[in-house]
Amino acid sequence: MTPSKLALIVISSTFLAAATPLFSQELNSSFARDPGQPIDQQYTDQMRKYTTDPSFTSPLVDYLPASKTVPTPAKVLGDVSGAPDMLPYAEDVYKYFRLLEASSPRVKVFTIGHSEEGREMIAAAIADPKLLADAKANDARLAQLADPRTIGLDDAKGRPLLDQSWPVYYITGTIHSPETGAPTALMELAYRLAVDDAPYIKYIRSHMIVLITPVVEVDGRDRMVDIYKWHKAHPGQDWPHLLYWGHYVAHDNNRDAMAMTLNLTRNVLDTYLGWHAQVLHDLHESVPFLYDNTVGDGPYNAWVDPILGDEWAELGWNNVAQMQSFGMPGVFTHGDFDTWSPGYLMFLASMHNGISRLYETFGNGGADTEKRILDPEEYSRTWYRQNPALPVVTWSQRDNNNYEETALLTTISYFSHNTRHFLENYYRKSKRAVEKPSREGPTAYVIPPDSADINRQVELLKVLKRQHVEIEQLSDEVVANVPGEKRGDKAKQQTFPAGSIVVRMDQPYSRAADALLDRQFWAPSDPQKHPYDDTGWSFTHLFNLKVVRVTDPSILQSKMTLLDDPSKLAGKVSGSGSVLAVNNSGQISLLSLAYKLKGATIQVAEKPFDADGKHFAAGSLLITGAPDDASGILRDLSLDASRIAAAPSAPVHAVTAPRIAFMHTWLNTQTEGWWRYAFDTAGVPYDYINTQTAASQPDLRSKYDVLIFAPVGYSSTAEILSGIPSWNNAMPWQKSDLTPNLGALDSTADIRPGLGYDGLAHLKQFVEQGGLLITCEDTAQFAIETGLAPGVSVAPHDDARVVGTVLNTVFVAPNNPIAFGYGAGVPVISAAGMAFNVSNTVVHVGRRASPEAFKDPYEQRATGRGSVEDSDQPQGRKIAEAEPLLKQQPWEPKHLNEEETRNNPRVIPVQSRPDVILRFSDSKNLLLDGLLDKASSIAEHAIVVNAHLGQGNVLLFGNNPIYRGETVGTYALVFNAILNYQQLDYQHVPHEPAPAEKDKDEKNEDNH
Repeated sequence: MTPSKLALIVISSTFLAAATPLFSQELNSSFARDPGQPIDQQYTDQMRKYTTDPSFTSPLVDYLPASKTVPTPAKVLGDVSGAPDMLPYAEDVYKYFRLLEASSPRVKVFTIGHSEEGREMIAAAIADPKLLADAKANDARLAQLADPRTIGLDDAKGRPLLDQSWPVYYITGTIHSPETGAPTALMELAYRLAVDDAPYIKYIRSHMIVLITPVVEVDGRDRMVDIYKWHKAHPGQDWPHLLYWGHYVAHDNNRDAMAMTLNLTRNVLDTYLGWHAQVLHDLHESVPFLYDNTVGDGPYNAWVDPILGDEWAELGWNNVAQMQSFGMPGVFTHGDFDTWSPGYLMFLASMHNGISRLYETFGNGGADTEKRILDPEEYSRTWYRQNPALPVVTWSQRDNNNYEETALLTTISYFSHNTRHFLENYYRKSKRAVEKPSREGPTAYVIPPDSADINRQVELLKVLKRQHVEIEQLSDEVVANVPGEKRGDKAKQQTFPAGSIVVRMDQPYSRAADALLDRQFWAPSDPQKHPYDDTGWSFTHLFNLKVVRVTDPSILQSKMTLLDDPSKLAGKVSGSGSVLAVNNSGQISLLSLAYKLKGATIQVAEKPFDADGKHFAAGSLLITGAPDDASGILRDLSLDASRIAAAPSAPVHAVTAPRIAFMHTWLNTQTEGWWRYAFDTAGVPYDYINTQTAASQPDLRSKYDVLIFAPVGYSSTAEILSGIPSWNNAMPWQKSDLTPNLGALDSTADIRPGLGYDGLAHLKQFVEQGGLLITCEDTAQFAIETGLAPGVSVAPHDDARVVGTVLNTVFVAPNNPIAFGYGAGVPVISAAGMAFNVSNTVVHVGRRASPEAFKDPYEQRATGRGSVEDSDQPQGRKIAEAEPLLKQQPWEPKHLNEEETRNNPRVIPVQSRPDVILRFSDSKNLLLDGLLDKASSIAEHAIVVNAHLGQGNVLLFGNNPIYRGETVGTYALVFNAILNYQQLDYQHVPHEPAPAEKDKDEKNEDNH
């Protein structure tokens, strides 16, 4: 038995033993209904009809109380919640909640925001009328518990607040649109909480507020309902999968809790903190039959308060015990979900001193009742799942609703009987967050002012503001001790100028800032061998910034002022000359200027230069004829600029606004959505086409200068070319009377056809005629395998363990326009360690470079005279000098001698050979954050390569430079390439000698 399992058993056993009297009461009698309250028999009969097995329901939900004034969900649905063959739109769900509000004083409905496409999001508060009437006063008390600074961290002042307050339990549903059961379950749950007079529900209503957002991803919900309606109208036919959930991303909408790019994330957090809720409980669907992953598995996030871990154990094991008492199979709480990453929606609570919870309930991806055949792993009995799921089951959406409602009712009932306990924990966690500097530290994170970083600094500060983190600025210069770089190093003093940004850790939401700005380390030996998501995410690195972790408490005594609007830090224009110069330092909004400054002449400096006492890097923009509102545009884009007297003598090239198109497949639109978000946010316009468009339009180059083929997501070249098998019926994705919510972003009469060989030929022609094709991860592999990137192959990386890891890099071609504005390297996030090999000859698809290729050739010499550093010498003849052998570095092509190039048609002409732009660092310096094992298999390999084909270029990324709103530091690699797409010709990079070769060269120079 592993220590983690033993610990969980001890926790659960101790908890159960300590609470035996309470559990005895809870499990036997406290869920009894009010015998004097009539039952809605028709509704109850329908619920029982749709429940496929008696063990799939409980005494809590096998009846529905009747009301003469409050309508049941059937009023809107036309049938009971969870009925087969029916899914309601978000508007229908909202209509019902507003009917509840109109008919019951126990329900209040609020608009909490809107989606990117303008659809409403709501929250419904349910409690006794007195609690709702006093909600504002209660919130004022909870606000003081949430920020104990307001009461001087004085427990004596906190106690009456605890005595007078009641908690808020926030439940959210259907962030993942194909997981369809939660809205109807929450409609019925709301009815029960508002109407049922069972003693336990009356106790809930009188002791807490239950807050419900029934649909989180409203855009995706409406599209899912459309698809389901199409499915029901075409029985026996294949139906399209849900290609677009939200406007930008699909499943990753539940990975947005760090950067908070999406409206749904911001709306939920603002609601959670606006009500000062104690719990955020998110409802999902996957495994049978209900996985309360509140407990989950290790490793737990390193920045959460230990109190939270205890609360997870308490609530999770209690929930399982309650449902086991009803004989419901397949309920468990320990599983393979590690709680390491803070990117999940429910984790917003964990990072803000609350309790994060999540259910995974079995679902069918719609309202069909289906026979389901489980895998042995799903129905096996194990120590944490003594009553597992049934191996073969007929499962309905009503079964799903029964499980969700039963689990929620039992857990909020337990919560209602322990409100003081959980409120006190909430207060303690908030207080300990404020006391962080005097406990575990650090005291602050400091971001020194740096004109080169200011654009990305603003982006980071916007994220922290969305997290409701307080940001301040130093009023005066401060000297403070900072930790040494390595364990055991002595602290050193550092001077922070006035204007430095300070993120103090003596604030309520310090843990959110600490988790984002600190570094992460996942041990290769960790018992968890299958990380659930990214293992590294340090925004300090991913935003490519200098952020100092300070442990010296004296800095907190320095004079500071609050910074309310980070955008005011940038957008300054100095000087009075006729030329507007904007330094390139890796900003994310330089490309936008080409579109915003219409009518202006823009040139890019190809070399660094100095002007009017300022230094400008290669890639800086020189603008003449700028419009009168240029200063406002620069301010909006967080760009500083200088007006200089005259253009510099440095070589320049003119740039215009490139014509851009995103090309997507009909396989998946998840990952490319993050790219669209970045372009929309930056204000860079583009057309949105699909692979079928490319197949039907032979002259892409006449329309576009740049095609972006962002990652599809684990697709193969064959899938991109062939699409979805066409054995059966066509599957449309387009707007119709039946499907009014499809086709808003793009449409097709049939999603099945892929790019095809005609489309591939059109892509090739586009590049050969001077276009730039940008590819990434699986689309980079596609470009390689289809011959669009001569001389490039995917490096073997199977041995390396990389799982969403932040890695260090080195620029091989720092003078290439793609590298403009960067220093020696830039941190990148790597999903699985993808990298490239390059060659001066056309590579056979599937051929991999031998590991022997990168060894020192002189170390592999034959047996003979001398040492390894000497050459053997046959006896009895004159010395014959051999051709020098060059060590091939992992990022370099093999050097070809005359023998290898003679009459060899596979040799790529010099001007068409691939350029390596960026490579991984060496093994010792490769890891920055997360998990990395066996680094040597990918160390120093190329990760960004520009391949040449005809007159154009194919840019290949092994990393994803635009990912989840988190990789702001690498956005400029893409934007630089687009802005300078006409200047990406082959650039010879001299062979870089290995260290031993350098030593030899130095010795030779000494000898001369």
